[in-house]
Amino acid sequence: VCLAFNPQSTLVATGSMDATAKLWDVESGEEVATLTGHTAEVLSLCFNTVGDHLVTGSFDYTVAIWDVASKRRVHTLIGHIGEISNVQFNWDCSLIVSGSTDKTCKLWEAVSGKCVATLVGHTEEVLDVSFDLSGQLIATASADGTARVFSATTHECLVTLKGHDGEISKICFSPQGSRVLTASSDKTARLWDAQSGACLQILEGHTDEIFSCVFNYEGDAIITGSKDNTCRIWY
Repeated sequence: VCLAFNPQSTLVATGSMDATAKLWDVESGEEVATLTGHTAEVLSLCFNTVGDHLVTGSFDYTVAIWDVASKRRVHTLIGHIGEISNVQFNWDCSLIVSGSTDKTCKLWEAVSGKCVATLVGHTEEVLDVSFDLSGQLIATASADGTARVFSATTHECLVTLKGHDGEISKICFSPQGSRVLTASSDKTARLWDAQSGACLQILEGHTDEIFSCVFNYEGDAIITGSKDNTCRIWY
């Protein structure tokens, strides 16, 4: 269902419908570990930037933090009342953000597993969530057709991004953090100013729902993936 490389590109983590996550050795292709404990499918996972911890989000409403070296579960983060749509570490590995179908996001301390804040405001399921590279901002995408940018420190909603005509399934910041990119079932992707919330550009051309979008490392190109069986690169 989901996969992620560790920063060193030596391991790949995969999440499955069988309620487990697995770690695989990239070079040999062999399984290194099976991480068990979730009671429903694992829908999202993310290594921290050091690569020593993995976080998983599940349909069982919980988030789990795993120690990669020992292959053991360190914390179970309980509090959501809906499936977890996405989980992410911030850049310095201190915080985890989770998005859920319960219409909220939660911010957790990575070391203690304590819930620091609940980010509210969406009126439908939160389908994606993302930190900027500085870890100061959190972007959320929802089935309500809006996206929001929150402060990771004050937990306030700084701006609401309105304009899509359908649910927003993916969201990410540009590497510089000044732009937000969203992908929607309305067949468009949109580029937004992260501070003002103004829509800077509408990326039109796909003939079906866009389910994926990402910047390149320089932040000067975008790739989108759509159910129309095409990917498009935008400059």
